[in-house]
Amino acid sequence: MKLPEGNVLISFSGGRTSAYMLHRIVEANDGLRPDCKVLFANTGREMPRTLDFVRDVQKHIGVDVTWLEYDRAPSNRYANGTAHFNITNWDEAARKGEPFDKYLSFNMLPNVFRRSCTQELKVKTMRRYLLSIGWEHWTNTIGIRADEAKRVKPSKDKRWTNWFPLAETGVTKRDVMSFWSKAPFDLDIKPGSGNCDGCFLKSEATLAAMWREYPERMDWWQSWEEKKQKSFHDVRTYKGLGEFVDRQADWIFDNEAYLCQKDDGECTE
Repeated sequence: MKLPEGNVLISFSGGRTSAYMLHRIVEANDGLRPDCKVLFANTGREMPRTLDFVRDVQKHIGVDVTWLEYDRAPSNRYANGTAHFNITNWDEAARKGEPFDKYLSFNMLPNVFRRSCTQELKVKTMRRYLLSIGWEHWTNTIGIRADEAKRVKPSKDKRWTNWFPLAETGVTKRDVMSFWSKAPFDLDIKPGSGNCDGCFLKSEATLAAMWREYPERMDWWQSWEEKKQKSFHDVRTYKGLGEFVDRQADWIFDNEAYLCQKDDGECTE
């Protein structure tokens, strides 16, 4: 996994796959060049242990990770300000959805057809930061595995080209999990709770489980649907799913056919 020439962005999602990719790149290149940046975009809806994992990756792999968050910047031209970013760290990172709140305060709810949250809170936030440090063009390194080949896509932005080193080298989920089973630290979260806790791209089964395990976190998603009088999803509402879970016994979680399980909830381009 030798780094390509020129500026290289390593998009670190805070998950095991992208952390494994970072480890492999650091190992193959005996560290990272100065023109290589590792960025983590925090939406404020990540599980606390995800933030701990990003911190631990920095420590154990020995790389600098720049923590970014979407923000609104004051502007004389626009009364509501313009899209901007903040640089933060583990200590000061948002943990109650603040960056997401700032975005939703001035925009429509994202949905499965318009994934504006991924674009604004992650992709464009990283883009704004890289432009601010003088980068004009770069390679965007994305942690998509060989068993996720359908998600390998070219960049739509002329400023960067996408690089998928894990997919190119045949790395699968089994390889990633095997590595972390032997590592001195790991991502300590339940399956399905990674990325944004209640992401509307996750399966109905996963979101139902989140309602059962973390109702206080799912309340945030419900509250925004109520504020906007819209839904993140074209079929269900978070309130409706939460009420359904409250009415049912645990048997619905033991019956694989009862709740839809078709989506993964990955926040990528």
